[in-house]
Amino acid sequence: MAEDGLPAVDKLTISDTVEEADFSQRVLIRSILGRPDGGAGLAGRTLNVGGWVKKGREQGKGSFAFLELNDGSCPANLQLIIYSDVAPLGQFTPTGTCLHVEGVLQMPPEDKQGKQSIELKVLKVLDVGTVDPAKYPLPKTRLTLEFLRDYVHLRPRTNTIAAIARIRNALAYATHTFFQKHGFLYVHTPIITTSDCEGAGEMFQVTTLINDAEKTEKELINNPPPSQEDLDLAKSVVKEKGEIVAKLKSDKAGKPEITAAVAELTKAKENLSKLEERFKLKPGIPKKDGKVDYGQDFFARQAFLTVSGQLQVETFACALSSVYTFGPTFRAEHSHTSRHLAEFWMVEPEIAFADIEDDMKCAEAYVRFLCQWLLDNCLDDMEFMVEKFDKNAIKRLQMVASTNFIRLSYTEAVTILEDAVSKGHKFENKVEWGIDLASEHEKYLTEVKYESPVIVYNYPKGIKAFYMKVNSDKKTVAAMDVLVPKVGELIGGSQREENYEVIKERILEMGLPLEPYEWYLDLRRYGTVKHSGFGLGFERMILFATGIDNIRDVIPFPRYPGRADL
Repeated sequence: MAEDGLPAVDKLTISDTVEEADFSQRVLIRSILGRPDGGAGLAGRTLNVGGWVKKGREQGKGSFAFLELNDGSCPANLQLIIYSDVAPLGQFTPTGTCLHVEGVLQMPPEDKQGKQSIELKVLKVLDVGTVDPAKYPLPKTRLTLEFLRDYVHLRPRTNTIAAIARIRNALAYATHTFFQKHGFLYVHTPIITTSDCEGAGEMFQVTTLINDAEKTEKELINNPPPSQEDLDLAKSVVKEKGEIVAKLKSDKAGKPEITAAVAELTKAKENLSKLEERFKLKPGIPKKDGKVDYGQDFFARQAFLTVSGQLQVETFACALSSVYTFGPTFRAEHSHTSRHLAEFWMVEPEIAFADIEDDMKCAEAYVRFLCQWLLDNCLDDMEFMVEKFDKNAIKRLQMVASTNFIRLSYTEAVTILEDAVSKGHKFENKVEWGIDLASEHEKYLTEVKYESPVIVYNYPKGIKAFYMKVNSDKKTVAAMDVLVPKVGELIGGSQREENYEVIKERILEMGLPLEPYEWYLDLRRYGTVKHSGFGLGFERMILFATGIDNIRDVIPFPRYPGRADL
């Protein structure tokens, strides 16, 4: 017992001082190094840590080694010192080695205390995952992000991808926090859809017809289909067996005899049915009237991977008022730019009894909330981004978090751009009313003209989707885009068209068939309600926050033309 009457403690009582990893036999490095004193106040404590070696070096003629260990909980590494009498040192020093150890925290020598406030002297090695440095593809030298895309399974071990992962996690947590705080209901919308939200047609098709056709082709090779003669013969057998049954019944034969004959007839009919089914088998994709017969597909109709959960989440907004969906979306666009992915994530809230003004207020509040959240909860990772990638990243977050967004009508925005052209500013894309604003136009407004986020609203209806509310001028729709420095468009949204006749006409104007959207029209037929919503490209938000240049580096497993690793 200790002098104060409490039990003496040899090992650290985790809950009192540092954070133990839930469901894991270790203390988080973040809870050691993330303290105001850098962990110095924990000197003398014994605890377990686990992580991967970032750097390792033997010293003292091989008598001890220094290891920098990181467990992913924060950007900082915990320095370990391990002596050769604990275990052979050579297995621990290679970059990438995994270690689970027990040790005692101690102050480093005075001449080293500027770099590290605390270090762990290893007392026992609990487990080790070794690495052959000659084969390990991620040496401790700095690697390009492009190189790391070839090792998506290992790149989370690098400082940059780990920092991006923590920032992404923080933004996802902040997203749910914001919408839950404001009374929104989280709805899981389908990944497989029969509706084209954007009307662009660049969708991945979901079908089993190709697999079915390949199976049929193999089956026909291994087991050729019956000939017409085989079919005729089977029919004659059924006829013959049927006549036998009829005769036995006519002759009032005994029950056992009739039962046996009926069984023979049933067997013959089953055999005929199988032969007829196989006789109909044809190689290739099934067709009807010269077109692919989707009636024979898995869903008995064309189906796709969704480009947006918006249309589906509207069904819940028209019943539960404020809702949002947050999930993966897909676009089969053959683009190799640094801003496009085939699979990406969207945050899509939908608000009943809300107009375009409410929509813009919600979008601005959400973006500002995300920026402040990173400043409050991810500052160490943001400081890493400032040091390695974008010196203005934190300033940009601070500016957006504290600034009221500029609002311009589309017409006003075009006038400003035309004025810039008249004063000698050169754009690659022509500026005139009716164009869809290009990235260079968006960046001019946010980075040159206003140096602030900008919301552009009331776009020409000819360049926007069918579901957007047509304004009283009949030329524009109540659409809005939130533009931010660095990435341009971050959010696209609109007030939705709630008038049945108007939206029906818009669907037809866009050359889309009505049938797949009948359910969507029902929302206007029965208890229609004014409602609005928007979509935020989650990866674009991460680009904006981190200053990373290529969108392929801010999603864990990037999919783009020619690549779908893992």
